[in-house]
Amino acid sequence: MKHIAIGILGAAALGFAASAASADTLSDVKAKGFVQCGVNTGLAGFSAPNDKGEWTGIDVDFCRAVAAAVFGDGTKVKFTGLSAKDRFTALQSGEIDILSRNTTWTINRDTALGLNFAGVTYYDGQGFMINSKKLPGVNSALQLSGAAICVQSGTTTELNLADYFKANKMEYNPVVFEKFEEANAAYDAGRCDAYTTDQSGLYAVRLQMASPNDHVVLPEIISKEPLGPSVRQGDDKWFDIVKWTYYALLDAEEAGVTQANVDEMKNSDNPDIKRLLGTEAETKIGTDLGVSNDWVVNIVKATGNYGEIFERNVGSGSPLKIARGINALWTKGGLQYGMPIR
Repeated sequence: MKHIAIGILGAAALGFAASAASADTLSDVKAKGFVQCGVNTGLAGFSAPNDKGEWTGIDVDFCRAVAAAVFGDGTKVKFTGLSAKDRFTALQSGEIDILSRNTTWTINRDTALGLNFAGVTYYDGQGFMINSKKLPGVNSALQLSGAAICVQSGTTTELNLADYFKANKMEYNPVVFEKFEEANAAYDAGRCDAYTTDQSGLYAVRLQMASPNDHVVLPEIISKEPLGPSVRQGDDKWFDIVKWTYYALLDAEEAGVTQANVDEMKNSDNPDIKRLLGTEAETKIGTDLGVSNDWVVNIVKATGNYGEIFERNVGSGSPLKIARGINALWTKGGLQYGMPIR
């Protein structure tokens, strides 16, 4: 009972510290001149430094889009690489302004951790990968009973793994690592029979293996993993800016506004596009949000629309070659749906 009371008091203290740190994030961001964004230390397609040391990925580009909305300049952002274990503390403490780190939106994180998720930038699901040379007869996760499985601590992946094996009455040996890089290296060295994480992550990990073609992602998806950026609770103004940046990226794609044609589209007579790009007479959409009225123009110039971000980082224009699938717009059979900017 004592431990429970201490836990409740600790959570309350964290919540108080977070609210104190985030009373007016927008003003703090403007004062220091950049957005501080928490990202993965190295997950291809989502957040990882390239050969030049420049951060790239969907999660990275989202933070650049927020910087463009606030400052009119997508370069006014700094990145903090975070482990799964440290990511929430970094946000709660005020070390970062946004957590954009392939993080699953769950009720526990919305409530007990005091986060507000701004949207789902990537609909994912947990899967398994094996070395087909070492396990030539395995083509289903249901054949992994008794297997040693590499998994990262401090993630929803651990719980999903336990639930899946319990539900299917199978045994397994979890080989747990705190750091993503440690889990990757252990799997590649053969310390585990299988590797489990979000399926998008498996495709990224496979590229880092010594012999990528030997590794196969099994067909089962064992969970829902809606990945998206989050901010601290208690600051609706900042939450609105981050949330509507996400919707703006989707609405721009739906309207056909791209990085290449955004200046031309400012001359459109279409009422929806005029509202989107801030050219409607006497508009206050941007200023009501706390940014300039051409905030969407600035976003698209900095990063392109959602579809451009997706294809460049994980889709057809990337080494991962992941199909849009359920991450397509709602008009094309997917789940991505931008709320109306009007």
